[in-house]
Amino acid sequence: MKRLIVSCLVIGIAFNANAQHYWKKNAGKTAKVFLTNSKTNEKMVDKGTVKFEKFGQPKETDACIFVDPDFKYQKLIGIGGAITDAAAETFYKMPENKQKEILAAYYGKNGLGYTVVRTNMNSCDFSSDSYTYVQDNDTSLKTFDVAHDEKYKIPMIKEAQKAIGKDFTFYFSPWSPPAWMKSNKSLYKGGRLENQYYQTWADYYVRFIKEYEKRGINIWGLTVQNEPMATQSWESCIYTAEEEGEFLKNNLGPTLWKNGYKGKKVMIWDHNRDLIYQRATTTLSDPETSKYAHGIGYHWYETWNNKTQLFDNLAETQRAFPDKFLAFTEGCKEQFDLSKIYDVKLGELYGRNMINDFNKGTALWTDWNVLLDETGGPNHVGNFCFAPIIANTQTGEVHYTYEYYYVGHISKFIKPNAQRIGSSSNRVALTSTTFMNENGQLVTVIMNDTDNDIDANLWIEGMSAKLSAPAHSIQTVIL
Repeated sequence: MKRLIVSCLVIGIAFNANAQHYWKKNAGKTAKVFLTNSKTNEKMVDKGTVKFEKFGQPKETDACIFVDPDFKYQKLIGIGGAITDAAAETFYKMPENKQKEILAAYYGKNGLGYTVVRTNMNSCDFSSDSYTYVQDNDTSLKTFDVAHDEKYKIPMIKEAQKAIGKDFTFYFSPWSPPAWMKSNKSLYKGGRLENQYYQTWADYYVRFIKEYEKRGINIWGLTVQNEPMATQSWESCIYTAEEEGEFLKNNLGPTLWKNGYKGKKVMIWDHNRDLIYQRATTTLSDPETSKYAHGIGYHWYETWNNKTQLFDNLAETQRAFPDKFLAFTEGCKEQFDLSKIYDVKLGELYGRNMINDFNKGTALWTDWNVLLDETGGPNHVGNFCFAPIIANTQTGEVHYTYEYYYVGHISKFIKPNAQRIGSSSNRVALTSTTFMNENGQLVTVIMNDTDNDIDANLWIEGMSAKLSAPAHSIQTVIL
C-alpha cells in the first residue's frame, strides 16, 4: 500500500489587524483550491473550497511549511515569456483562430496573466536567419532600420501589449553586436566588443529604443548582454565583469541618461546562477557603475536537469545588493522531442525553479520562447527546445505542455506588485511559496514532485484545512 505522508502547511495572513486575531474571529473561513494532477490528467481544475477548523500544535513528525505575514520581502514586478523571432514567426504561420487562442492563453483575462515580454535586439539562435539593423561599418548608424522586425516580431509584441494593457512590461537583450564591431569579426562564437566601438554600440541601444517606441511599444528595460560568458556556435559576445562595468559606466549608462532614458531598467549579467554573485560584486563594486544598474538578470542553465540548482547564490546576491532587483530572464528545457511534450517533468522543472527563485528574492520571472513549432524551432543553428505552447504549423494543432500549467499556477493568481510573505519548510516533499496580492488575497502554491500522495493540513494560528497533494501535482490555494 502506498505510504501517505502527513504534513502541515502553516500560513499567516497580513491584514490591518493581527493575523492571530483575524483567524480567531473567522473560524470556518474557506479557501479556494485549483489543482493540476498528472495522474488524473486534471489541469488547473477548480476543486472547490476547503474549510478551516481548529487544529492544535503540529507534531515534530509532521512535515510543515510555515508562513509568517509579519515578514515581507520583494514585490513581484511580473511574470511572462519571450517573443523571439521564432515565436512570432510560428505564431503567424498558424490559422487566425489559433493565433487568437494563443494570445488569449497567455494574455487574455482567462489566460495565464502574463505581463512581461522579452525580445532579442539583433538576431539570436531562435531566429530563422542572422541579421543586424545597420550596414557594415556604419559608425554613425545612419542606416539603422528595424524593418526586419516589422514582419513578425513587432506585430506580435503589439498584440501582447494590447491584451496586457497597463501592466505591460517589455525589455530587450542583445546576443551580439554587428560583426564589424567585434574582435573576431563574426556574430558567432563569442568574440568581444572592440574598445573603439563602445560608444557606437551604446548609441545602438538608444536607436533601438527610439524605433520601437516610435511604433508604440513602450520599453521598460534592457539587459547589457545575453550570456556574456558563453562562447556559442550562434550569436554571442564575451564580457568580463570588469568590461561589462566599464561599458555600462562610461558608455551605455550615460548615453541612456543623456537621451532621457534614465528610467529604463538596466540589468547586468543575464547569465547563469553559478557566477551571479561574483559578477554582481565585481561589476557593481564601483558606485559610478552601480548607479546605472537597476537589476541583476540570470538564467538556469548551470544545472537545470538537476534538483540542486544554485538557488542560494540568488539569496546571497540579494543580500549584497538589496537596492537591486533579481530577474530571471531566460530558461527552457533543451533537446526538443515532440514525443515528450506531455511529460509532467517539463512542468516540474518550471515549478521547482520558479518557487525556489521567488523564495530567494526574485522579483521578475521571464520564460524563454512563448511559442515554438513542431520541431522546437525555428532555429538557425539547430538548437531546438521546448516551450509552454507548441504549435504544429503543418496541422494547425496547438499543444499545451505541463510547462504551461505549472507556470500558470503562479502567474495566473499572483499579480504584479504582490509581496512575498516569509516562509520556511521542514521537509523537501512539498515545495511552496506564498504571496499577498495588493487586495489582501493570500496565494499559496504547493508542488509535490515525489511519487507519494501527501495528505496535508493547511495550518494557520490554530486553524487548519485538510488538503490532498497527489504525487506529481501542483496546486494553488487562494484565501
